[in-house]
Amino acid sequence: MSEDMRDGIQTTLECYDICTEGVAYCADRGGQHIEPAHLKALLDCAEICKAAAGFILRASDLHTTVCDACAAACEHCATSCDQLSDDNFMPQCAEVCRRCAQACRRMAGVQA
Repeated sequence: MSEDMRDGIQTTLECYDICTEGVAYCADRGGQHIEPAHLKALLDCAEICKAAAGFILRASDLHTTVCDACAAACEHCATSCDQLSDDNFMPQCAEVCRRCAQACRRMAGVQA
């Protein structure tokens, strides 16, 4: 496995971590942070990032499809997080999601 793919896996797992942490953070904050659409964006992003890492690690023939979906979910989540930029956590989450989207786009174009 190439170093780029290993870096991509690390990025997807970092995104999984921050989005999972983000759900708990948002639950504690309340208000707009617990809007269903935002929580769904965080959960969708976390789950697809975890799945993408697994597909790449297994050298699955389907990793490109999953990485494309992961990039879309990460962009969607970043946009949702941007709408709640009144604190330090949400902009950080958006940045990690955008990095992950870029990494997933690269990995979607590479053989596992």
